[in-house]
Amino acid sequence: MDISQIRQHFEEQYGSGQAPINLYYAPGRVNLIGEHTDYNGGYVLPCTLDYGTYLAVRKGDNHRVALTSTAFDYAPVIPAGQIHQKHGNHWVNYPLGVIDQLKKMGSEVSTGLELMFSGTIPHGAGLSSSASIEMVTAVALNDMFSLGHSPIDLIRLSQRAENEFVGIQCGIMDQFAVGMGRSDHAVFLDTENLNYELIPVKLSDYQLIISNTNKQRKLTDSKYNERRSECEKALEYLNQGSDGFTNLGKIECERFLDIQERIPDPVLRRRARHVVSEDKRVLSATEALRSGDLTTLGRLMNESHDSLRDDYEVTGRELDTLVEEARKIGGVLGSRMTGAGFGGCTVSLVHEDRTDEFVKQVGRGYRFATGLKADFYTTKTGDSPRKISH
Repeated sequence: MDISQIRQHFEEQYGSGQAPINLYYAPGRVNLIGEHTDYNGGYVLPCTLDYGTYLAVRKGDNHRVALTSTAFDYAPVIPAGQIHQKHGNHWVNYPLGVIDQLKKMGSEVSTGLELMFSGTIPHGAGLSSSASIEMVTAVALNDMFSLGHSPIDLIRLSQRAENEFVGIQCGIMDQFAVGMGRSDHAVFLDTENLNYELIPVKLSDYQLIISNTNKQRKLTDSKYNERRSECEKALEYLNQGSDGFTNLGKIECERFLDIQERIPDPVLRRRARHVVSEDKRVLSATEALRSGDLTTLGRLMNESHDSLRDDYEVTGRELDTLVEEARKIGGVLGSRMTGAGFGGCTVSLVHEDRTDEFVKQVGRGYRFATGLKADFYTTKTGDSPRKISH
């Protein structure tokens, strides 16, 4: 749906009206490496996509918030006094959570709003459609009401919206990547202190291909929050010594090997081992990307998936099958799950001469093994959230 169609659809939904219709956009993101490290104070290496979320929004004077989407049927009209209430597991909780956070911060946001969302990010694919919705909402309201919040403010409040309103204890990677990403760059982020660096993405003759399992998963119904709890428990055990670790993400691999037996539960030990080793892989992958060493980057992507499969146990049959089929294709340097797991997508580094073969062979093998049809996206990096001028 192009911009003119979005405006037309908006007016069909809400009428012509007198107030102007404002249009905003925020990208999705894919994480190259660094999975389940962000809520452990570790490192991540995501980049934005040229898939994203459009928001058409208009001020009203009727003291209600109306929300609709071109992707979902659920389209409530919410009285001003009820906008703080969660709506089951519906998509509207993401923008409502942002409005709720703005009000808690004392920002003057009118409750007369009409919003329509339209996106190109596959829903439930692990490409941060939720963070994209949150950030486009935050950017739009910050601009329309001249609130003066910085990009970091908007990133933090969007994360709180997901933690406190939606109920998913995500880290800050998704919102930060969506908010601060730039075209042709990845974001190397230390989630403990939000120090970051934009790393040029120069893939030469290679392309990133995202493969969608089309196995839908809802993070609130998954073991995502359970994994976070397991990491917190593992950290408690490791701190029974005198180390005083603030999080798993800053424990050196060598030190972890020395003290891992403090964790009596082998499951918790594996969870911690993934986080510690994944952090080391992110550091190595960042250097590889910076120096153009794509072979090393691909190897680290493979190691990351294997750790997520064996130690963190968040992959599953569908993701593992896509990775296994991808690794059979010549010209594939690396392939791994991306996102929270339990379904969603993989990201693969594929030579441009083998992309057609990749789509054909991986799709065939995946369909034979799972009975599901995979979708494939050859993607480019995207840009940061913005207002769309007419």
